[in-house]
Amino acid sequence: MRGTSSSRVLWHWWTVVVAVVSLSSLTTLAAGMTMKYQINEEDVLSTVIGNLAKDMSLNISDGSKTNFRMMKQFNASFIRLREKDGQLTIGERIDREKICKHTIQCLISFDVVSISNEQFKLIHIEVEVKDINDHAPEFPRKESTLEISENAALGTRIPLDVAMDEDVGSNYIQNYQISVNSHFTIDVLSRADGIKYAELVLMKELDRETHASYVLELVATDGGNPSRSSSTKINVKVKDFNDNSPVFDRNSYSVDILEDAQVGLLLVDFNAVDPDEGLNGEVVYGFGNQVPSEIRHRFSVDRKSGRLTLDSPIDFESKKTYEFDVQASDLGPNPSPSICKVVVHVQDVNDNAPEITITPMTSVTAGIAYITEAAAKESFVALVTIADKDSGANGDIHCTLYGHNHFKLQQAYEDSFMIVTTSPLDREIIAEYNLTVVAEDLGSPPFRTIKQYTIRLSDENDNAPLFSKPVFEVSLMENNAPGAYITTVAARDLDIGQNSKISYKLLDTYIIGSPVSTFVSLDPATGSLYALRSFNFEVLKQLQLCIQASDGGWPQLQGSAIINLKIVDQNDNAPSITQPALINNSAEVLLPKDAPSGYVITQVHARDADEGVNAELSFRISEGVASVFSINRATGEIYLNHELSYEVYENLRITVTVSDNGTPSLTTAAAINFIIAGSLPIDRNVFRNKIDQETQEGDHSIIIIVVLAGSCTLLLLAIIIIATTCNKRKVDNRGHSHSGKEDDVQAKGNHSDPLISIHSDIVFDIRPYSNKTTFSGLNQRGSDVSCRSDDGTCVSEDSPCEHGDKSRSVKSEGFSNVPSYGKDAMRQIKIWKGTSYATISAREPHSGKDSGIGDSDFNDSDSDISGDGLRKDDHQNNVQTGLWACTSECKILGHSDHCWSPAASRINCNLAHAFAKTGSFPQDTLRRENYNQAHIPKTVGLQSVCEKVLHREYDYITS
Repeated sequence: MRGTSSSRVLWHWWTVVVAVVSLSSLTTLAAGMTMKYQINEEDVLSTVIGNLAKDMSLNISDGSKTNFRMMKQFNASFIRLREKDGQLTIGERIDREKICKHTIQCLISFDVVSISNEQFKLIHIEVEVKDINDHAPEFPRKESTLEISENAALGTRIPLDVAMDEDVGSNYIQNYQISVNSHFTIDVLSRADGIKYAELVLMKELDRETHASYVLELVATDGGNPSRSSSTKINVKVKDFNDNSPVFDRNSYSVDILEDAQVGLLLVDFNAVDPDEGLNGEVVYGFGNQVPSEIRHRFSVDRKSGRLTLDSPIDFESKKTYEFDVQASDLGPNPSPSICKVVVHVQDVNDNAPEITITPMTSVTAGIAYITEAAAKESFVALVTIADKDSGANGDIHCTLYGHNHFKLQQAYEDSFMIVTTSPLDREIIAEYNLTVVAEDLGSPPFRTIKQYTIRLSDENDNAPLFSKPVFEVSLMENNAPGAYITTVAARDLDIGQNSKISYKLLDTYIIGSPVSTFVSLDPATGSLYALRSFNFEVLKQLQLCIQASDGGWPQLQGSAIINLKIVDQNDNAPSITQPALINNSAEVLLPKDAPSGYVITQVHARDADEGVNAELSFRISEGVASVFSINRATGEIYLNHELSYEVYENLRITVTVSDNGTPSLTTAAAINFIIAGSLPIDRNVFRNKIDQETQEGDHSIIIIVVLAGSCTLLLLAIIIIATTCNKRKVDNRGHSHSGKEDDVQAKGNHSDPLISIHSDIVFDIRPYSNKTTFSGLNQRGSDVSCRSDDGTCVSEDSPCEHGDKSRSVKSEGFSNVPSYGKDAMRQIKIWKGTSYATISAREPHSGKDSGIGDSDFNDSDSDISGDGLRKDDHQNNVQTGLWACTSECKILGHSDHCWSPAASRINCNLAHAFAKTGSFPQDTLRRENYNQAHIPKTVGLQSVCEKVLHREYDYITS
C-alpha cells in the first residue's frame, strides 16, 4: 500500500551542537540544531515534508532577510529545499528497499544553513523513511518434496523453505500457516538475524501402507495493513522402514569467525554415527534442502568427512550472522537424515578506513571551498563528515585539521565537524589555503584517511586603486598637434575580477577660465592622456591635472594622482628689436661728424618671447661698412671704429642682425641709417675700449689663467737655465776685451749712457716726421704716459710726453705696418726733436738661427756675446747718436731682441718686455686695440734694463 502525505508523522526537537559558527561578517551567533522528520516511502513527488522557518519559529516577515541553503547537494535528488523559507519537499520517488535494504531504520541525513542578517545557523536534518507494505512474502520454491521414514518418532522436525519479505518491521513476515491435516503441524521460529522460519513437526505416527504421501500448503503472512501473503506446496513422502538413522554429537553449533578469515578455514568438524552395518551404516553430510543459495556460496560441507569450511570471504558490514542446517544420512535404502543447526557469528575487525566527506558552504569546483576574505572570526567554511563501517572501537574516529592556523575544526554533532576561521583573512596576502583533514579510527592497528582540501578566498572590494606615485611630472613640446599623445598613467588594484577593473576620469578644474576638459582628454579605459589643442609656452607654461581612478567593485573605491604637465619652450619666436624704434624695419640714428674712434653711437635693444637658451640673443652686422662700425655681440652697442672721413659720409648704412641661440636659430634684421649731425655732445664720453676691454677680460679669463700658469712654469725654467749660463759667460767676458771696448765706445760718443745697444748689422735712417699726417684707417688709444730725457728728447707711443716742465701731446701711428721679425726686418723709432718728429729705421739682417717671430736667443749669430760688434765703425756712429745704451745685462743677452727696445713708459715697464719678446705688435688692428699690458710677464733682466732706462730718463717710442 502506498502512503500519502496525510500518513506522515513529524517529529522535531532541538539538539544543541558543540560548535558555534558564524558566516562572513555576521556578529550574532546562534547554536546549531537537529531537525527530524518522517516520511513514507513511495510518497508522491512534491509532497511537503516540513517548513524550517515555521518549525524553527522564525519570523521572516519582520523585514529580516532569511535564506536557507542545503549543504549536501547529492541529496537534492530525494529532498528539495526552498531557499526563501526552508520548505522541504520530495524531489523524486523514494524506494526504501533500494536505499536501506533490510535496515530497520532508514534515514536520509543532510545539513541546511540558515542565513539571516543577524545570525547564522547550521541545521542538521534527518528524514526517516518509513516502510510501507509494498512487498508480499515470497518463497524460494513454489513446490518442494520432503521424505520421512515411516518409523519416525513423534516430534520429529523437518525444516521448511524460508519465505523472504523485503519489507521490515510490522510489514515483514509475521506468521506461517499450514493446511489442515491429521499428522503434521508447524512451529514458527526466529533466527539470530531476525528472519522467521517454520519447521514441520510430526504429531502422529506414520504408516506407509496406509498413507504413503501427504500434500501440504504452507502460507507466509506479513503484518501489513492490509496484510500480504504467499504460499508454497509441500509434498511429504513416507519411506519404508529404516531401523537406524545417523546421530550427531550435538544438535546445534554456534561458531564465531572474524570477517577477515581466510577462505578454507575449518568452522565445524561434524561427526554423526549410524549403528547399522554396510551401506546402512555409512554416513554422508550435506546442507539441508531448505538452505538458500547464499549459504551454499559462503560455506561448504565435505560429504564424507563432514568438515564445514569457509568457501568465500565474508563481510561483517554486509551480514553479521549466518544460520543454516547440516544433515547427515546413511547410504541404505530409505535413509532418514538427521539435522544439526549451525549459527555462524561474524566478528568485526578493523578492516575499513574512515571515510571523509567535505561539504563546502560555497563551492563552484569540486574539492574547493570558497569563503569571502571579509569573513569574521569563527566563520563557517565547510562541513566535514566522517564515517567508519566498522563497529565498536574500530568505528570510533579522531579527526584533525592540518595546514594553517587560520582554520580549525569544531565538532558539530556525532561524526560531523565544521571548518571555521580563527582570525581575519586577507586575500591579497594569502589567496588560497591547502588544508589536510586526517581521520583515524581507534582500531588495532588503526586505519588513517588523509584528504586534501583547498580553500580559496573570494575577493572583496577592500583595496582602492593606487597609482605608482602621487605626482607625475610630464612635459609636452609646445606647438603640438591637437590630439597628440602626452602620457599614460596607470593605477593598480590589488583586488581581482570586477573589483580590479579600473576606469579613469579627469576631475573638473578650470585653467585660464576654461574647463580642463577643453585642454586635454583622458581615455577612461587605459588612462592615456591626449592634448585637445595646440599649446603655446608663451601663453601657458604648466597645467596641473587631477586624475581619479575608480574600481568596479561595490562599494566603489577611488584613488587619485596629480599630473604636472609642463609645456616645453620651442624656438618659435624670432627676436624683436625694440630700440631704436623701427619704421618699415629700419631706423635712423644721429652720428656726430667729429665722433672719435670707439664712440658708442647707439645700443640695439631686442627681446625674445621664448625663454632659456632660446632667448639668448647675439648681435652682428650683416651688411654695410663693417670697417667703420662694429657691434658688441652681447650688448648690441654699435661703435665707431675710426674717425669719419668725407668719403664715407654718403654711405653710412648697416644692417644689424639679431639671432637667438635656439635650434634652429631664428634671426631678425633691421637697417640702421646713420645721419651725420653736428659736433659731439660735451656730456657724452662713451668709448668702446672700456667696454671691449671688460668684455674681453671676462670672456678670456679662463684662458688667461691657463696661459699664465703654463707661462710661469716655462719662464721659471728658462730663467734658471739662462741665469746659470750667463753667470759663467759673464765671468769670462768681463776679464777680456768686452770691458775695454765698452769704455772705448763711451769715450767716442756724445752720450755716456751704457744702455745704448751696439749692433753691427743695424743701420739707422733718420727721416723728418710731420705731426700733421692723418691716418684714417687706424685705431687710437687714449692712455696717457709721461717721460723725460736728459737731452730734451721725448718719445711716446700714444700719449703726451713731458720734458722738464713742458708737456706735449704725441700720437703714435702705423703700428699695423710694423713687420714681425723676419728677414730684413725693419724697426722704427720716433724721436721728438722739439718742433717735429724724426723716424729712425733700423734694419737687422735675418739670422739663420733666428726663430722667425722676432725672438732672438742669446746664442743667435746676430747677438755676439763676445763683444765683437763693438769693433765695427757703424756701431761707433750709432753710439754717438745717443739712441742706444747697452748695459751689462744687454751684453749678456747678446744684444738680442730682449734688450734692444726698452719701454718708453715709466708707468708700466711690462710693455717694454712684451715688445722685446715679440718684436712687434700684432698686425691685426683689433688685437692691437685689445692688447693688455698687464697680462705679459717680465724677466728679472729686462726689468733691470727698464729701470735703468727710466732712471737715465731716456724715452723711446717704438712702432
